[in-house]
Amino acid sequence: MANVVGIIGSYRSDRVTSSLVKEILDLVADEGCETELIHLKDKHIEFCTNCRVCTQISGVTPARCVINDDMNSILKSISNADAIVIGAPVNFFSLNALTKKFMERLLVYTYWPWGRSTGPRLRNYKRQKYSVLISSSAMPGIVGRIFAGSMKSLRIISRILGAKPVKTIFAGMSAINESDKASPRALKSAREAGYKLLLQISNKG
Repeated sequence: MANVVGIIGSYRSDRVTSSLVKEILDLVADEGCETELIHLKDKHIEFCTNCRVCTQISGVTPARCVINDDMNSILKSISNADAIVIGAPVNFFSLNALTKKFMERLLVYTYWPWGRSTGPRLRNYKRQKYSVLISSSAMPGIVGRIFAGSMKSLRIISRILGAKPVKTIFAGMSAINESDKASPRALKSAREAGYKLLLQISNKG
């Protein structure tokens, strides 16, 4: 049975980004997948101190961070997943701070020994998982994709986690009013993404 993990980097549990992630997880669950939903706001995640202890350990397996918080259990869930759905909003033209904090802790997926001047190297370049990447903003969708940095950051997260995106969703004009919900068009895109995810997982099996 396939396992799909949803990661929500939004500060809210019932708004646009969160509802799109949940829409996909509900769809794949109805088709028989096991799902797990992770709200980063509910997890204890410390800032990366860039001590680089984790990057000194060689091998393809991600190292264990010296910080004892919820990241280790989150990464365990991700490692057991066949697919990942990641959603995070735009804050001030970039990925929001909550998701960026999570992103920086993914340094455990890299090998960067002291004395190496070329920067960190991914431990495993193979993309054996699939992903759907979701972001939202008050900007129109096409403008947000071009000028906001959230989708680029989500692609980097997906690559680090060894996942190949099957669809990206940028829900524009999403925070015009405080009570805004995901539009029917965005929800339709989420369902389409869910079916694409199922197809890729099925082909892999």
